Amino acid sequence: MGFNAQSGKAKLLPIEVLTSPFVRFAKMEAAGGVLLLATTVAALAWANSPWYQSYQALWSGSFTVGFGRFVLTETRLQWIDDGLMAIFFFLVGLEIKREILIGELSSLKLAAFPLISAVGGTIVPALFYVALNHGGPAQEGWGIPMATDIAFALGVLVVLGTRVPTSLKVFVTALAIVDDILSIVVIAVFYTHEIHWLSLSIGLGGILVSATANRMGIRQPVIYGLIGLGVWFAVLESGVHATLAGVLLGFTIPAQTYIDRDQFLKRSRWLIDRFEQAGPGSFEEQSALHSLEAQCELIESPLHRIEHRLQPWVGFVVMPLFAFANAGVRIAGHISEAARHPVTWGVLLGLLLGKPIGISLFAWLSTKLRFAACPADTTWWQIVSASSLCGIGFTMSLFIATLAFGEGYLLSMAKIGTLAASALACICGVLLLTGRRDRARLEVTGSRESRSEAA
Repeated sequence: MGFNAQSGKAKLLPIEVLTSPFVRFAKMEAAGGVLLLATTVAALAWANSPWYQSYQALWSGSFTVGFGRFVLTETRLQWIDDGLMAIFFFLVGLEIKREILIGELSSLKLAAFPLISAVGGTIVPALFYVALNHGGPAQEGWGIPMATDIAFALGVLVVLGTRVPTSLKVFVTALAIVDDILSIVVIAVFYTHEIHWLSLSIGLGGILVSATANRMGIRQPVIYGLIGLGVWFAVLESGVHATLAGVLLGFTIPAQTYIDRDQFLKRSRWLIDRFEQAGPGSFEEQSALHSLEAQCELIESPLHRIEHRLQPWVGFVVMPLFAFANAGVRIAGHISEAARHPVTWGVLLGLLLGKPIGISLFAWLSTKLRFAACPADTTWWQIVSASSLCGIGFTMSLFIATLAFGEGYLLSMAKIGTLAASALACICGVLLLTGRRDRARLEVTGSRESRSEAA
């Protein structure tokens, strides 16, 4: 990038002119959701085409990684579900830690409303599912309609722009994070069937090593990456799902800065003065520049640095690959079966009705019992509308369905229910948020009165 002295603006290089549209797209908050939707449609189209057998063959092929005694052979689908999704859950762990330390979950007062709402949004959908699938192997899927896909839900809210208040986006984000926490607990407790305690002990020991490295002030991400690989392998061998290793490792990443703000400002100003006084292209100029870069790294916490670098990879590689590998359910010839199957209806009604009913009911009760208050500038109509969007369960629902049923007929029914519910929840949420704006404005006064009473 050059500089135009006359306009005082940075001048784009030819390559930057060509790539800028793609860069702008990548920076959109909704871009991850758009790509996730595109890969889902592509997987469905391929799986329901005359070439569907090639889709199955692509993911069933085996792939071996390792050396010596440490060799691991899994199918390509398993590498995505057990390996790449561990990176996704590691990012979830980082986000949860950040929210607990400085975000919407940093105090009981801030966390109460989304926390209580999320509990309702997990219990009620599970009850819907169990009511239709009580007894038998299908009951194992009760955890499928519990989770919210944060990428899709927030992507829709961002696309709606100013029609959605910031406080509502914050509420949905906090709720989805609590949703993830509850889903992780469910996976750990209810979807782990056999445990090899020696491997699990080694994995937990690795997490302890990572936490000790944090306490010792080690800040190099590569150190935590090497520890993480060992922990992931040990937890995978233990029988506990390896994605849980990602979450626990996320909690051990340092969130503190190495130097405080005043030190950074004082040191940086001195280096900028040194840079200004040095001759152009001189050794002193480059030395000052290098030292300033080091100061920027010291003021940035490893948690923020790793999270910032991982987000594009998770949003544009990991989740689209997961969707492409898991959403390719063959609907052709199975629609009539799915329309009558209790697993399909359990997932569909759990996400489409259970989610908004559970979230809205528990949110209302939390304010009536004075445990929490509705977010500022947000109406109850908007809360109900956003809770409908939370019925988009996609990524986590498909993931839990795989854990619950493995490969087979029930998994196909659960996937069809998840895809149908997610699509309908998206449509309902958008219609509710955009179709009753006059009513929402009228409810602002009543909402403010209820908040003042709760205060």
